[in-house]
Amino acid sequence: MLKSIRSASIMLGECVKMSLSNIRGNRARSFLTVLGILIGVAAVIALITTVNGFSGSLSSSFSSMGAGTLTMTVSGSDLKSGLTTGDLNELTKLEAIDGVTPSVSLSSRVSRGGNYETRISVSGKNAYYFQQNESLMKRGRTINISDEDSMTFVCIISPDMVKDFFYGVDPIGESLYIDGIPFRVIGLMNEDGDSSISGMMSGSPDILIPYTTAMKMNNVNVVTSVTAYLADGWTSETATEPLEARLDEMFSYEEDCYEIMDMSSIEETMTSMLNMVSALLAGIASIALVVGGIGIMNMMLTTVTERTTEIGLKKALGAIPWQIQTQFLIESFLLSIIGGAAGIALGLLLSLILSQAMGTGFEISTFAILLGAGFSAAVGILFGWAPARKASKLNPIDALRSV
Repeated sequence: MLKSIRSASIMLGECVKMSLSNIRGNRARSFLTVLGILIGVAAVIALITTVNGFSGSLSSSFSSMGAGTLTMTVSGSDLKSGLTTGDLNELTKLEAIDGVTPSVSLSSRVSRGGNYETRISVSGKNAYYFQQNESLMKRGRTINISDEDSMTFVCIISPDMVKDFFYGVDPIGESLYIDGIPFRVIGLMNEDGDSSISGMMSGSPDILIPYTTAMKMNNVNVVTSVTAYLADGWTSETATEPLEARLDEMFSYEEDCYEIMDMSSIEETMTSMLNMVSALLAGIASIALVVGGIGIMNMMLTTVTERTTEIGLKKALGAIPWQIQTQFLIESFLLSIIGGAAGIALGLLLSLILSQAMGTGFEISTFAILLGAGFSAAVGILFGWAPARKASKLNPIDALRSV
């Protein structure tokens, strides 16, 4: 038993040596054959790794922007179209909720002097919003509770509004007309604007005003978009139940009056979409592997034809069919593995370059590497099988007659 195992090991070693010698002896043809596998594996590795890195960066951004928040979109009922200021105060009394931020959006005509712009994004916020987004402000003061209660006409403007209406002038304390109403500028936003999840979904507004003032300008007394900030020790899952119970009570237990979204559901949807894109791109890239496999098969068929005499001599000296078949399979397998290894290295390098260019994280995907290596090995065996079988079936007399 041990003797037969030792003999088989020696034979396999000799097959590997002869295969490597044949590959070196036909460098140009071997390189062109390996190239197909290399490109296919590199494409698979680069695409999957890049998409995974982008997905990880996106998930981190979503988590940081929406950590500890629940976003409510209120469609209302026939009797109650939205949430009043009193309702918002009731929500803040819940143990799970630290505070809420309503959002009232307007698309307004803004003017100053002879300059005017239409369809400017104006958003109504409350004082609590600025407590949770301290990095929003560049200079000046924020909207406070007094502004909410008195529905004052004050505003905080973005850098774009400064360029359009206050070029060369300090805007703090100056007036800006929104839909014909004079608003006093009390603060300036940073360049990044609103980086919260609500800001990301609706776009960072150009002007911020008290939400009560925005409601008055919209001629409404309710809000339909609210972000709830969770109290310490509460998660999206645990806070949703008491929040839903209170909202159900507010809307007399009518169905489909509101929708609560958290970052986990949005993140899951985004991850699912990215996984589908990754699978699609990997499938497309795998076509190159099939083309590379066909190249291997063509080369091995040519090799069998060129080495007919060698095969005949080996058979005449006692080589059995499976030994001949093993030698050609090993050669095909080695070509594929060499291409696969080079493809993995190139794919990781391309992925690193793409990640740096896109500004996303670089994360080596074990799945992508195993997929590339496994696919290249399978291609070598599958497409090398037919040539190897043809070599093993050659009649030694016919093979020697061709000398």
